[in-house]
Amino acid sequence: MLDFSTIRTLQSEAEYQAALKAVRPYFDMEPAEDTPEAAHFDALVLLIEQYESKHYEIPRAAPVDVLKSIMTANNYSRADLIEIVGSKSRAADLLNGRREINLDQIRKISKAWGIPAGALVGEIAA
Repeated sequence: MLDFSTIRTLQSEAEYQAALKAVRPYFDMEPAEDTPEAAHFDALVLLIEQYESKHYEIPRAAPVDVLKSIMTANNYSRADLIEIVGSKSRAADLLNGRREINLDQIRKISKAWGIPAGALVGEIAA
């Protein structure tokens, strides 16, 4: 039986670095399922993820940056975007940041290119 009184999250950068060092060998030789080593690996990964989400926040990309990245990664052209949004000027305005992507465009782009709609939604201004 586990002693739950001793389980806790990582409390410092030193503990985080130690956890990273301890988990590294598991990536070279992943432990077999349902073994104590597998449980240790899973626990370390959860602790590391929790620490990183708290201390190393990854900023959200701007919708236009997501759009450009998807276009680059999939070799989509401006012509491909024009076909989706309906006009050359709209596509140019979106890519140059002169216009925000509207909900209708988000839906169309998401459906056409398989992008999660949430990736194309920007932060709400306060």
